[in-house]
Amino acid sequence: MSKNNYTTLASISIKEKVERKGNFDYLSWANAWHMLKTIHPDAQRIVYESAQTELNYFTDGVTAYVKVGIIINELEHIDYLPVMDYRNNSIRIEKITSMDVNTAIQRSTAKAIAMHGLGLSLWTGEDVPQMVTKKSTPTTKATKITLEIADENWVKVMKYMSANKSLGLSQIVKNLETKYKMNAKVKKELEKAM
Repeated sequence: MSKNNYTTLASISIKEKVERKGNFDYLSWANAWHMLKTIHPDAQRIVYESAQTELNYFTDGVTAYVKVGIIINELEHIDYLPVMDYRNNSIRIEKITSMDVNTAIQRSTAKAIAMHGLGLSLWTGEDVPQMVTKKSTPTTKATKITLEIADENWVKVMKYMSANKSLGLSQIVKNLETKYKMNAKVKKELEKAM
């Protein structure tokens, strides 16, 4: 029986490598890539280019995004990430620099790696290895984000659900409820998405 790559990568503690910039925690692309290549030396990254422009980003004429894929054992996970400023706001196309695109590619690399399991907890608000291995008791009451259908968090939740279907709907909802407040309508939409 082959080893589950997702489980292996999700069980790696990234706690010592997590950095903070402003209000956001993140795992740098370099740390993510190093940790991934240590376990999967044959892993590959693909930075996609627009067929129309032959540039390493895509545009709707107003803003831009990058597309990065990570392949492990013939399984590719692709991440699409807007080209953003330091506050995570999309940058208008006429103001985008090559450095903005490069930064988006590196951030998208880390996110695509996370879709394979390494560091995914940064996007779910959960420490996935702890969640799986032991129950934790909350020490402080955290402020939960109200999840609305089609808001910016909805996209993150859909990606999380897609990457974690094997957990089942009830466990996914339970995990999400540690970070989000969800009404019945939202839960119904989550059920439809499974």
